[in-house]
Order: sequence, then C-alpha cells, then structure tokens
Amino acid sequence: MGFTCGIVGLPNVGKSTLFNAITAAGAEVANYPFCTIEPNVGVVPVPDRRITRLTELYHPEKIVPTTLEFLDIAGLVKGAANGEGLGNQFLSHIRMVDAVAHVVRCFDDENIVHVDGAINPKYDIEVIETELVLKDLETVEKKFADAEKRSRTADKKPKLEADFYRRVKEHLSTGRLARYLMPENDDERLWLRDMHLLTNKPVMYVCNVHEKDLTAENAYVRQVREIAAVEGAKVVVVSAAVEAEIAELPEADRAPFLAGIGLKESGLTRLIHEGYDLLHLITFFTAGPKEVHAWTTHRGALAPQAAGEIHSDFEKGFIRAEVMKYADVDRFGSEAAVREKGLLHVEGKEYAVEDGDILFIRFAV
Repeated sequence: MGFTCGIVGLPNVGKSTLFNAITAAGAEVANYPFCTIEPNVGVVPVPDRRITRLTELYHPEKIVPTTLEFLDIAGLVKGAANGEGLGNQFLSHIRMVDAVAHVVRCFDDENIVHVDGAINPKYDIEVIETELVLKDLETVEKKFADAEKRSRTADKKPKLEADFYRRVKEHLSTGRLARYLMPENDDERLWLRDMHLLTNKPVMYVCNVHEKDLTAENAYVRQVREIAAVEGAKVVVVSAAVEAEIAELPEADRAPFLAGIGLKESGLTRLIHEGYDLLHLITFFTAGPKEVHAWTTHRGALAPQAAGEIHSDFEKGFIRAEVMKYADVDRFGSEAAVREKGLLHVEGKEYAVEDGDILFIRFAV
C-alpha cells in the first residue's frame, strides 16, 4: 500500500465524480448534498513506468504494483462538528487517512448548485478548516480533562501532559490548524501524534476546474494557490469531468487524448505524485522471475526498515541488502549485466534506501 488519502470538501464540488474517475469504483454521484453517506473506498495501482520496464526484463510470473487507497468522505457543511448535515460521523472517517485531498470548486456552472449559493474558494476552504478545528477542540478537551485528573497525583508527567493539551487548546481556539503547532520535545510529539488530530493531517488542495481552464489557470485557482503558499500546501489542478472521460477510454487511447487537450499526464497521476511528495514517500522494488513487486517506504528509511515493508521477519533478521539502481538495470538491460559492471552493491543496516532501488534482502530468523 502506498498511502490512504481522504477526499473531502463541501457538497457538490466534484468529490464523488473525481473519485469515480480515478478508482472506477462506481460511487453514487448526484446533484444534491449528502449523496455520499458512508465513505466509498477505492484502491488504485500507482502508475510507474519502471515496473513496466522491469516486467519486460524479468518476465515474471506475477506483477504487483504499489497501490493507493482513496476514501470519498461525504460533503461537510458549516456546523458539521456540531452535527449539522450528517456531521460528526464524517469527521471521524478522516482520522483513518494519511493525507487529505481537499477538493475545492473552481468552476462556474449554473446547473450545479453550490451549497452556499456562490463560488468562493477562500470561504469554502475556511468552512472546512473551521469544522476540522472545532472537532479537534472536542478531542483535545477530552484529553485535557483526563490528564488534569491524573495530574493530581505526585507524578509530574500528567501535569506536563495537561499543560501541553492546554497549549494545544489555546492554539486551536485562535482558529489555527494543529499542524502549525511546534512540539518542544519527544513527549509532546508523541502526545500530539496520538491524538490523530484532523488539522494535523498533511493536505493538498485539488482545484476542480472546467476543461478549458486546465492549461490556463483561472482566478479561483490563483486564490487557492495563494492560500496554499501561506500554508505550505500542495495544489493539484484537475477537471473531474475530464478524468471521468479518461476513465472510460481504453488504455492505449489515454495518452493521445491527454496530448489533444495539452496535458502530459492525468489528474490521477499528478495527484499521486504530489501525495508521495507531501508524505515524503519513495518506491523501491524487488524483482526476479517469480515476481516484480513495487513497495512504498518513507524517504530516508534505512535498509532494515524498508525490508520490514516486505515482511516483518526481514527487518528482525536483517543481515544485508544487495542493491541495484533501476537506472543501471534499465541502461544495461539485465541484472547479469549490472553485476558484470560491478554496479551491484552490498549494503548494511545504515544504508538509506533511495527511490528506484532494487533490493534483494538477506536475512536470518
């Protein structure tokens, strides 16, 4: 699994249309709020030309790309944290995800109603963020009350914990997101992480535009980019309607279609690339005649940690990793040729795995 991404936004911004297109999962799409009640889940393979090339070279019995899981979370409205619309149940779903794709409506269409009657990306973003902050305050209040009770003992740790929750509560009460709070030590980092706060999730804004605005950004997109620049967030511009068209095409017809509208890759591919960058993820491979397999790990992961993505026994009993670079295998055309050139390296526990590495793990348990 690459990562889990929750798709959020106001009703009727194109979330379910986009979800259908990128997952072909057939989520219900309708022109009225709250047509998505439970989160629809779709798993898609991560597009990677390297796995295609490795398949050509190894002729494996099995091919396993890494995957990305999307959750289409029902449209939130003002007051969701207090139960408006379908409220709290949707907010709880966001806790499950690694990153949030916040879909923002950046197109005019009188035939598709806007829940607040006018297109205003800045206001829409503020509505969603406010609801997430209010839900986080509810979470922090509970943690604070519990820690304050425990702080009445002689143990100093609960008092420090209560003081931290008080600081988080004050921070959120000003309307600021949890991800802008700087923990001061390892304990605070742990307490913050364990709350799974909604506003501490990495976010990328997905601007849903009309097809004509895919290659020439409109004023709505520029407004979102200004907000993202302040937040240090990612922005991806897509047309959910175009993605729906692409999903209907045979694989061989997709590249010519994209070229015809001035694009090199689909919105899904750009969304995945930005998501990997947002979460500091990389892809490495295992390859042989039985299987070519793509794996995901965090940038900077050491060889034993990457081995653990394959199997926990590989991490526990890690001895060494035999490493080839994808670029070398691609250039010389075979594993044997890479070995002959002396480009296969044996690495130990301190080796930081790089994107595109092909690993063979030696281990003993």
